[in-house]
Amino acid sequence: MSKNYAAIAVLVVVVFLALSTFFAIRNGSWSSLGCGEGQVSGAAIGGPFNLVDHKGQPVTDQDIITKPVLIYFGYTFCPDICPYDVARNVEAINILDSQGYGVTPVFITIDPRRDTPQVLSDFVDNMHPQLIGLTGTDAQIKVASKAYKSYYKANETNDEYYLVDHSTFTYLMLPKTGFVDFFRRDETAEQIAKKTACFVDRAMHVS
Repeated sequence: MSKNYAAIAVLVVVVFLALSTFFAIRNGSWSSLGCGEGQVSGAAIGGPFNLVDHKGQPVTDQDIITKPVLIYFGYTFCPDICPYDVARNVEAINILDSQGYGVTPVFITIDPRRDTPQVLSDFVDNMHPQLIGLTGTDAQIKVASKAYKSYYKANETNDEYYLVDHSTFTYLMLPKTGFVDFFRRDETAEQIAKKTACFVDRAMHVS
């Protein structure tokens, strides 16, 4: 019986910490800017990374975040979730572009073993001309993923058809400001475009 109580106590603590972290992020100062559930400006999400783009060129976060970006972690072999999410993100980019906002969609692979620059180049060609695909070594991908508090884990198999479990947030990053907001899978391209435009306008107003 005591073991059961101990297990329940651990579960309660884990849930409490998770909820506390979630609401701490959700109650950030940007929520007062009228753009919906904004995050904490400059929160501890995002950070330096050194990767390789889909053209085979070494890049850093400073090379990529020169204007507002929507960053998504996924992999090209993903059977359904990643293609849908990226397609939604680039649809939001098209909406923003039609409204005069320059926002770049970014795809960071969590499967560098298969996602070479050439594979990412083909993926980019199929998705959107403004999309930037990023890969790197296992160590470099881990650094980027850790910076954005994302999760991924490859399923162990004996062939090349393994799948990768991963989180599915899209992160809005602004130059100088850094992390501003994240979007869940259930948010539409229209919702993402509307909130992104709002944050970009507000950032220009307060800068």
